[in-house]
Amino acid sequence: MSAGLPPKQGLYDPQFEHDSCGVGFVVDVHGRKSNDIVRKALQVLINMLHRGAKGSESNTGDGAGILIQIPHQFLQDECAKAGIELPEEDERSECKRDSAQPSSKYGVGMVCLPRKPESRRRCEDLFAGAIEQTGQRLLGWRDVPTNNEPIGASAKAVEPMFRQVFIACGENGTDDDFERRLFLIRKRVEKAVRNSDILDRSHFYLSSLSARTIIYK
Repeated sequence: MSAGLPPKQGLYDPQFEHDSCGVGFVVDVHGRKSNDIVRKALQVLINMLHRGAKGSESNTGDGAGILIQIPHQFLQDECAKAGIELPEEDERSECKRDSAQPSSKYGVGMVCLPRKPESRRRCEDLFAGAIEQTGQRLLGWRDVPTNNEPIGASAKAVEPMFRQVFIACGENGTDDDFERRLFLIRKRVEKAVRNSDILDRSHFYLSSLSARTIIYK
């Protein structure tokens, strides 16, 4: 028996135990959002040198990130600068709240896109088509500020363009219904891009698409 592990029993065998990627968890037990939680989460990332994979360059990592609740006030202020009007956080829109999980009346997607303008435009057009097909409403796109100075040459060579897409709830239903529609949008656009003839379509990727959480890589 491996040290510190339970003995073999039933379907469990300690020989199959192995190290996995590092994960940190910082939370307010009352569900309150705060900048302090984000800062502590970033410190957790800094403290975990090995989070699953490391490239040949010391400054090219594994693309780790943090998952947080949607920062509505921040996004509302930033989107206003881009001419995007987000629903108020307590607006029910056409969706009715029935879930214990906090949710906004709009979804936010963290999207990696090809850097070539034509390829990026075609991916965004396919995204708009998936949104319309699913009965939701596209609010707009926001460029995400980035800083690539610290990353290695191999990472820069395949660096995508980071944009956020905002989608309004366009059909009557519950929060969970809206979350399912956002999932369906993601699957439809991923399939559409994968089956397209966009040469650099491999640069297209969604880190997250939800009305509850967002993942910053």
